[in-house]
Amino acid sequence: MSIFSKKVIVITGASEGIGRALALALAPQQPKLVLAARNEQRLLDLAASCEKAGAATCVVPTDVSDKQACQRLVQQTIETFGVLDVLVNNAGISMRATLEEISDLSIFDHVMKVNYLSSVYCTKYALPYLKQSKGRVVAVASVAGVTGVPTRTAYCASKHAMMGFFESLRIELEDANVSVTIIAPDFVVSKIHERSIDAHGQLVGESPANQHTYLTAESCAAMIINAMEKRHRLLLTSWRGYWGRLVRIILPHLIDGIAKKAVKEEKSMTG
Repeated sequence: MSIFSKKVIVITGASEGIGRALALALAPQQPKLVLAARNEQRLLDLAASCEKAGAATCVVPTDVSDKQACQRLVQQTIETFGVLDVLVNNAGISMRATLEEISDLSIFDHVMKVNYLSSVYCTKYALPYLKQSKGRVVAVASVAGVTGVPTRTAYCASKHAMMGFFESLRIELEDANVSVTIIAPDFVVSKIHERSIDAHGQLVGESPANQHTYLTAESCAAMIINAMEKRHRLLLTSWRGYWGRLVRIILPHLIDGIAKKAVKEEKSMTG
């Protein structure tokens, strides 16, 4: 029997990108999927596809930056399915601008709420049920959570916060047999790039031209499921991520230079 058969799995940011790919990849195992995001129609379309593949679903339109909405998400999960086995904190947004260029400092508040505080809210409200089921917490952070990336100050800060929070939580939950798996993807093909926030708080509206070199959401989802099944501590989805994490300790200036070069190349290709 598949590990996640009949298990209740909450996925935030499920309407597209990694979240959507993860739901579709899990569906053949016949889990009970709770799909959360702001776009209800996209969630309903996803739910229909997941049900065709064998999953039971519950759609909960949710603005994860609102802690009361996160509480309702967990409450509806329990009201619908009675238990909660896996919480995947996947919702996220990005930004593209240097600190000097930014004219609207509320960008930092917004990115931190969506990327970091939403995972705190959802995990806090889900925790009693996860302890009952000896379940799993999955936090989709980023390789930007283990290094710095220019023009992504707010994004990196939020992902570093996620890393610190969930590393600490793992220790707290060790005796409760609740596992914490942190996912740190490298660049993934997703709408998150064109929906990045610019210096003035507006959507960038375009994706990098080199997206064909990125990991697909489907490949990333397969890696995440493997890490979830095995209750791994950390998944870095590329050798660049692994080596970057190690080399940064010895040669930090080298990693800074690589990050700076990558962003320059991205900027030149997007015009």
